[in-house]
Amino acid sequence: MLKGAVSDQPSAVSKTAADLRARKRRKDRVANLAAYVVLGVIALIMLYPFYWTLITSLEPTGNIYEAKLLPSGVSLKNYVEVLTGTTVPFWRLILNSLIICTAGVTLTVTLAALAAYPLAKMRFPGRDLIFYSILVLMVLPNEAGLIVNYITTIKLGLLQQTNPVLDAVRQYAAVVLPGIASIVGLFLLRQAYLGVPIELIEAARIDGAKELTIWRRIMLPLALPTIVAFGILEFVAYWNSFLWARIMLPDKNLMPLSAGLLELSGTFSTNSRAVMAGAVITVLPILVIFAFGQRYFMKGIEGAVKG
Repeated sequence: MLKGAVSDQPSAVSKTAADLRARKRRKDRVANLAAYVVLGVIALIMLYPFYWTLITSLEPTGNIYEAKLLPSGVSLKNYVEVLTGTTVPFWRLILNSLIICTAGVTLTVTLAALAAYPLAKMRFPGRDLIFYSILVLMVLPNEAGLIVNYITTIKLGLLQQTNPVLDAVRQYAAVVLPGIASIVGLFLLRQAYLGVPIELIEAARIDGAKELTIWRRIMLPLALPTIVAFGILEFVAYWNSFLWARIMLPDKNLMPLSAGLLELSGTFSTNSRAVMAGAVITVLPILVIFAFGQRYFMKGIEGAVKG
């Protein structure tokens, strides 16, 4: 009889363990369901303004100041008005945005990639002090530098008007140059560089490679996902240039798209639906860029955080 009791004990223990596992799975399902519900509500709250903008841009008439789930009607006349340039020079604004984004992203990414290398892999007195001193500036809002940047831009003569072509180049430079020193980019790329094994760099130095060669042939390929991720962030920032562009560009024909669309808002009347259509068109390139670069973006941010 004792033998039977002993033999029944393992089955009771295994049954108890199975019950505990089943109970844990049920708790996990409930917790996951609650998390998904909360995230779904947050997603709906965040996405509804974009959805409202889209359906408002498609409406020919109706009250734009009310919450709605479906448009009162569907028409493309607002998009036609924006794209045909009857109110604003739309295609010129697109060209301006492309010029500003190309110059801004190229200069910002290049400068951050160069500056992050010595702060990550070269040894010199005060290296960490310099890095953390730069990092402290992240607590300052972007608006804190508006006056200083404006005075500096004036002193550099970037708003002089002498020749139409040179004036355009100088005004583009006035929009781009104050933003090319990115603290966020410096931080992300330094973290990515820290993940590169020092043995690779030492071996290259033993072989006689210069520091610039090491940076170009070793560091850049290994940090490419982070560079692409930072490039996407900078593209979004320059594409959405508004406040600084409105301040620095006296010529409205040189404004980027986000700033130029403000001209759809008149002094006495505003075509709000055309403004919404312009806003939708402005967001589309960002969505396309992120869709194609999403894999690199996520991998680059993950690599920078781990580094």
